[in-house]
Amino acid sequence: MKVTVVGTGYVGLVTGACLSEMGNHVVCLDVDARKIDMLNSGGMPIFEPGLKEMVHRNVTAGRLQFTTDVAAAVGHGTMQFIGVGTPPDEDGSADLQYVLAAATSIGKHMTDYKVIVDKSTVPVGTADKVKAAVKAALAARGKDMEFAVVSNPEFLKEGAAIDDCMKPDRIIVGADDERAVLLMRALYQPFMRNHDRLQLMDVRSAEFTKYAANAMLATRISFMNELALLAEKVGADIEMVRRGMGSDPRIGTHFLYPGTGYGGSCFPKDVKALIYAGKDSGVRLGVLEAVELANDRQKRVLVDKVVARYGENLSGRTFALWGLAFKPNTDDMRDAPSRTVVAELTARGATVQAYDPVAMEEAARVMPDAPGLRYASGWMAALEGADALLVVTEWKEIRNPDFEAIKLALKDPIIFDGRNLYEPALMKSLGIHYQAVGRGDVH
Repeated sequence: MKVTVVGTGYVGLVTGACLSEMGNHVVCLDVDARKIDMLNSGGMPIFEPGLKEMVHRNVTAGRLQFTTDVAAAVGHGTMQFIGVGTPPDEDGSADLQYVLAAATSIGKHMTDYKVIVDKSTVPVGTADKVKAAVKAALAARGKDMEFAVVSNPEFLKEGAAIDDCMKPDRIIVGADDERAVLLMRALYQPFMRNHDRLQLMDVRSAEFTKYAANAMLATRISFMNELALLAEKVGADIEMVRRGMGSDPRIGTHFLYPGTGYGGSCFPKDVKALIYAGKDSGVRLGVLEAVELANDRQKRVLVDKVVARYGENLSGRTFALWGLAFKPNTDDMRDAPSRTVVAELTARGATVQAYDPVAMEEAARVMPDAPGLRYASGWMAALEGADALLVVTEWKEIRNPDFEAIKLALKDPIIFDGRNLYEPALMKSLGIHYQAVGRGDVH
């Protein structure tokens, strides 16, 4: 099938690459000429395991192309996927200007039937706004053409997006146009060889489903983080509690890991948008308001531990920081807890020596003027001259490091572990002062 994907960010690029991998002819459109030039020259605007190789493979095969030519891109595909950004506005609502601009462009240039697919995470009612934008653009041309607007939200985990796209656990399609449903089924059939994963529903329910899913996951994270704070006060080990809870099949083990709070491009934005939607509809979502407040507090949990140990004035202190990205296997720094940690420590006069295997370039871009922030050449290099170590991102290569080398490198053999990677008993036996999240103070 011929498919056009508007937007070459995280959602658009992964979607376009995976659809081309299944034999479709995909054209990815973006108004950012720099990004298109980068892709056409073999570069990648984002880091995602396996994506660069998949893009290269399909570009070489002639199934995947990148362009800034709006008319050509709209003319190419019967299926027009909109995968542009929906950043939060000042009031927390989702900013739809890029989605509606894409819809208007499709209306300006379409010459035959199109299925316009909202792939971006958008508020309930966005499909109606997209439909109105397309109709207005057609009317301005004096045209009246058939088209359908479909909601098909993405459920991609950063760091595992290729697997999620190629082997989806569900495909949500919100549509009321029979022809569009048939085309969506045909497009996704290769992704459902084992059994039918496509769930057909009305458009508004499909739009709501994505927000509901992300809000639920964010709630689990904040709930565990609050329990972790209480566990420290009452002398319980939150990791043992987590395992006990997770063994209940009604609860399960996913998203029950306490830490330094959630970040990234989805959870913070989607929780804010859902809270705003509630206010706009006269329904206060008190649980989600608490989720957001708990997450903001949790991002400072390591800083609070550092201040309790060394005092408010951290001038002359140096701290090693392991991990910058909001999670492993990505370079995404959006709402990353590390940004709060760096800002709070350097504001108190400290120097931070950070290392992340893929996110340092992006970190330098989003924190260009951070005073006292230095970037190390490796995990161990970050420890040189440091008073203590802070673990912020749970990269696999630091799950079993050389603890003796860490102990020797640090002025004060103390680890503030924001991801509960290490066993307190082992740390105690090695003579390392260990403070994790919800596990007490071990030394």
